Amino acid sequence: MQLNTIKPAAGAKHAKRRVGRGIGSGLGKTAGRGHKGQKSRSGGYHKVGFEGGQMPMHRRLPKRGFKSRLLKYNAEITLGTLQQLGADTVDILTLKQAGLVGELAKVVKVIKSGELKKAVRLTGIGATAGAKAAIEAAGGSVA
Repeated sequence: MQLNTIKPAAGAKHAKRRVGRGIGSGLGKTAGRGHKGQKSRSGGYHKVGFEGGQMPMHRRLPKRGFKSRLLKYNAEITLGTLQQLGADTVDILTLKQAGLVGELAKVVKVIKSGELKKAVRLTGIGATAGAKAAIEAAGGSVA
């Protein structure tokens, strides 16, 4: 291979469409922009969602609810995943090391989903009423 023989891949380069170059080209006169109006003018355009001065859709519709910014610090874990984890004592650090909760998690809660047959001792982790009953029934404790 030599510098004077290098070429771009086939189909990588194509000629730019030349508009406004006479009737015969098919893109003369208005150059594919139609007649008049804001979009036909140079530099004339509008922002996303603009409806010509009419109240835009995103302002006409009612707003509902919100997403808490604190949610990223909360995590939940099921009884089934506690069973799979197989540790005797579980705290937030062991859950983070196992990759069961995110690194940002500060508050972890156990929810009643799945079955727990092994005694597990929770420290620094909350549990729902049903999950707490299931953990204590298996011989574990929630602290």
